[in-house]
Amino acid sequence: MGGRMLLKRLIVCLDVRNGRVTKGVKFQGNVDVGDPVEMAAQACAGGADELVFYDITASAEHRPCDLEMVARAARALSVPFTVGGGIRGVEDMRAALLAGADKVSLNSLAVLSPQILDEGGRAFGRQCVVLGLDARRVPVSSAIPSGYEVVIRGGREPTGRDAVAWAREASELGAGEICLNAIDTDGVREGYELEITRLVSDAVRVPVIASGGAGKPQHLIDVLTRGHADAALVASMVHTMGYTCRGIKEALREAGLPVRL
Repeated sequence: MGGRMLLKRLIVCLDVRNGRVTKGVKFQGNVDVGDPVEMAAQACAGGADELVFYDITASAEHRPCDLEMVARAARALSVPFTVGGGIRGVEDMRAALLAGADKVSLNSLAVLSPQILDEGGRAFGRQCVVLGLDARRVPVSSAIPSGYEVVIRGGREPTGRDAVAWAREASELGAGEICLNAIDTDGVREGYELEITRLVSDAVRVPVIASGGAGKPQHLIDVLTRGHADAALVASMVHTMGYTCRGIKEALREAGLPVRL
């Protein structure tokens, strides 16, 4: 890689259910931790580079994402933010972007209707289209040579698709960024899943956000260096474990990583 090193981004994720931020482990056992916009504003003031709101039950409940919350967030925040959950097509993407979101995350919909990535990229620009990719470790097979399978519907439904192949296909279709969530490490706080992060990062030409497993700053250092990720997503660390975005970024800078302080 020649030229200037791009800044590594710290992204704070807020999983939202019924208008409240919720936190679980491996997508289960969720507890209420607060108001999404208030928490996002605190993270923004504390040095988060970007924020992500996932309406984690919208798709399962067959309803659109919470546009009122998106509009509140747009008024309160000074950094880019992404919304995901309940996006059923290009019109839902347009509504979220018009309400103030900078990017829209597509997960289950993109797997079931891959053309949405192309349509969204053409309509709004690839930079607005984020592929949410939930991956779970499985035995290596001819169908899943990487040993990581794409799962959809909040981790409930296996697809039989290889995660690395799907990342490559989605980035060619129109995803401008990939948020890779490793379900095996999600909420466990023992570190990101470095192997799948590196495999996907090396397979695509778009930025990859690592998600699932951060418990201390060293975990972010590991995934941004050994995992080849462009950005790291955190939730529990700042919501319930007492870390600050500024403190995390100072640790990254001390490790030699380029960050915006």
